[in-house]
Parts: sequence; C-alpha cells; structure tokens
Amino acid sequence: MKIEDKSISLLVVEDSDEDFESFNRVIKSLNFSFPIYRCIDGDAALDFLFHEGEFSQSNTVPRPNLILLDLNLPGTDGREVLETIKKNEELKSIPIVVFTTSFNHKDVNFCYKHGVNNYILKPMGLSALTETLNTVIKYWFDLSVLPD
Repeated sequence: MKIEDKSISLLVVEDSDEDFESFNRVIKSLNFSFPIYRCIDGDAALDFLFHEGEFSQSNTVPRPNLILLDLNLPGTDGREVLETIKKNEELKSIPIVVFTTSFNHKDVNFCYKHGVNNYILKPMGLSALTETLNTVIKYWFDLSVLPD
C-alpha cells in the first residue's frame, strides 16, 4: 500500500542518527510517501509543536497527525514531552506512540497513565523493524480515523 496523502504528517522525536536513518530506510522501502519531521530532543519537539524558536513560522510547520516519541532524549526527555502535550488542550488529541528501547515497567505505566496511545519497543534487526513500522504506519494512517 502506498500512502501519499499530503495532509498526513509524522513527527519523529529521536536523538539517535542511526535509529532515524534505519527508520527512514524502512519507510522509503515500504513506499510510504508523506512528510516526516524529526526533532532530536524534547526541547526541539516542544518548539515544533508550539511553533516557537526555530519553528516560529507556524504557516510552514504543520501539526503532525502522529508523534513517534523516544523516551530517553537529551534535555527535556520523552516523559516530559508526553506530559506537556497531553496537558495542552490544542495538542492532547494528537496520538503519541512511544517508540523506545526501555522495557522498564515504570516507564510503560507512566506513559499510559499520562495518555500515550501506544508503547512499542524498538525491534532489533532490519526485518523486525520493517514489520513493526509497516504495522504502525498502516494502523495509524490507513485503518484509524485521526483527529484534524
């Protein structure tokens, strides 16, 4: 399936260049074609979402339809980003999928308590990553009805 709806966009909050490069390779191999934005830390993600700092030109920064959020970020970490988004009336309806290496049950419980829509462990290996991302993207952008 090829998703090409230009009204769809994805924000990936990921500090690892290697993980993001693997993500990009998989998305391209699956022929998904929609804007993907990346922030490398929590502060940049919040600036992106609140149209502040380098993202203050709100007409060029779209509201993402889905956020893939790593938890372990430099500066403002993913837990704080999640809390801030879900406390904000304008942002809290954006679905957030935590995509992390942390299998810590405290993290899992914290994220669901604070409104995360899904918690996924980053799989090891390209084949597993491909299968996981294909499922995530199809679920959120093909099967689900997302808020405006």
